[in-house]
Amino acid sequence: MSTTETLYPIADLLKTPKTLEQWEALLPQAPTPVGSYVPCKTLGNTVFTSGTLPMKEGKLAYVGRIGEGGNLTIEAGQEAARLCILNALSILKAELGSLSRIKSVVKLVGFVMGTADFYAQPAVINGASDLLVAILGETVGRHARSAVGVANLPLEAPVELELIVEVHPL
Repeated sequence: MSTTETLYPIADLLKTPKTLEQWEALLPQAPTPVGSYVPCKTLGNTVFTSGTLPMKEGKLAYVGRIGEGGNLTIEAGQEAARLCILNALSILKAELGSLSRIKSVVKLVGFVMGTADFYAQPAVINGASDLLVAILGETVGRHARSAVGVANLPLEAPVELELIVEVHPL
């Protein structure tokens, strides 16, 4: 589906403060891999997520390129990035049992499929970064980051994100 509108106004959820438990209740079901890989891998106290796409109920919610001449606005790209983060957090919750086990978000890597002259990848990925801090708090959620422009992404998704998190041991 191509769209220039925001389909899933996750930003609206930020208008009212929520506890971590309330955020966990809002998480979608963890997406299933669309290829031959696992959703995440744990090594010691570090968890690496596979790339997450803006999937909603098993379907890509946003399709296309961001920028002038593309079919998506920066704001739609930010919403796609927020949806990717909710999917990544749902994967982590499934792996860890609770998001409260996250000690620190170490790094967020964001890939943005924009038009040839689109250079606002950081603005798009800010949607994900800001949501992480809103959900996990400044100390746990603030992270190192890369925002990379790419020619193409799987399934024609406009955004793909990966997380690296440190977790509290059991």
